[in-house]
Amino acid sequence: MDSTEKVSVNMNIGTLSQIDLLVDLGYYSNRSDFINQSARQVLEQKRAIIEGEAQRHLSYNEEWFTGVYVFTAAQLRRAREAGKKIKVSGYGLAVIDKRLDELALDTIEEISVKGKVLCSERVKKHLGFK
Repeated sequence: MDSTEKVSVNMNIGTLSQIDLLVDLGYYSNRSDFINQSARQVLEQKRAIIEGEAQRHLSYNEEWFTGVYVFTAAQLRRAREAGKKIKVSGYGLAVIDKRLDELALDTIEEISVKGKVLCSERVKKHLGFK
């Protein structure tokens, strides 16, 4: 599942004019290309911080993610068989297929996402989402 989101960015004219120059010189195909490449470079530079956050959540027995997190039937069955409750937190999109409602209700204790959770109304109500 690969999707994009539109983001609005405010820049001063000096910065924007330099980006436009690099686009006109062929270094980037357009402003969006420049912004995307710049963002990826900064994220790569900060990778240790992001990985550290993932490790911190693991120490609390939470699953943590950035991007898209899809609950699977196998994952939920394993948790139910082990008598464990799942806690997931992160940034992005968490997805629970409505065919997994019974497993989800039995096994998911908490979902905390800065972004969106796609699931049935029944699961949303159970987890306290509006």
